[in-house]
This record gives sequence, C-alpha cells and structure tokens, in this order.
Amino acid sequence: MNDFAHTAARWAVRIFLLAAGAVFFLCLLAVASLLALAWGARALWARLTGRPVMPWVMPTMRPGTSWGMYRSSGWASTMAGAAGGAAHDAADSTDGADSKRSGVLASAARDITDVQPREVR
Repeated sequence: MNDFAHTAARWAVRIFLLAAGAVFFLCLLAVASLLALAWGARALWARLTGRPVMPWVMPTMRPGTSWGMYRSSGWASTMAGAAGGAAHDAADSTDGADSKRSGVLASAARDITDVQPREVR
C-alpha cells in the first residue's frame, strides 16, 4: 500500500507540473499573439494612411544617468547632474549632428550641389 501511495503521489506531482507548464506556455502564447495582433493592426493603419511603418524600439538612455540614485549624498548628485547634464547634452547635439552626416562637416555639407531632394513616400 505504501508503494502505491508513493507512485500515485509522484504521478500527481508530474501531472500538476505538466499542467502548470502548459498554462504558462499558453499564457505566453496569448501575450505574444496579442502583441503581434497589435503590431499588425498598427502596421495596417500606417499603410492605409500612407505613413511609413515604424518599428517598436526602446528609447535612448544615457548610461551615466542611472548611477545618480546610488550616490549617498543628494546634494552631490544634484550638483553633478546639473553640471554634467548640460555639458553632456551639448556634446550629444554636436556629436549627433556629425554622426548623422557620416563625418561630413556642416560647411562641406552645404557645398554639395549634385544631390536632388525628393519627396519621401
């Protein structure tokens, strides 16, 4: 009788874990299906309205800004954020402008005359 109870308990645990795994898998499948449906509806709407289909991406984050919460002094983090934030934003605006032109300086970019602008569809 003890062997039967042991075997029945083992099978009951196996069946419970299998059912829990199946429920978890079906929940993940439902969430993925809802996200795919939402993205498809968004892409369809963009196509119908004539807009380009934009991908879903994470927003750009600066790695240095997340370390402010770990500093012990509130004054030090506030002052460092105020001083470094303005300088970092200024550096980002100049670096970002050059990187969009693939290293071409602004004065050289204005001298280019052989490119005809066209309407983006």
